[in-house]
Amino acid sequence: MAIDRRRVATWLWILWAFVVWNVVLDRVIVDAGRAYVRAADAAALGNRPYERIDDWMRPARSRALWWATSSATVILIAGIAAVRRAARRS
Repeated sequence: MAIDRRRVATWLWILWAFVVWNVVLDRVIVDAGRAYVRAADAAALGNRPYERIDDWMRPARSRALWWATSSATVILIAGIAAVRRAARRS
């Protein structure tokens, strides 16, 4: 059974894009959660109105989806272009 190197390389690029998508999404959500905790803590200590988590996390969800999808798309485009270019050379 022969290994199709082009197919393996393509799947590795897809896997890489999937991993990056998950890491970026998680990172943006975690950073937003930490910012909310800091703001809620400051509001509680400063006798200010209560900070609502929805006001912080709803925009973070949209921002996380955009960043994650953009990052994964760039990786997929670069990977597919690299695989095609390498296939033409051989």
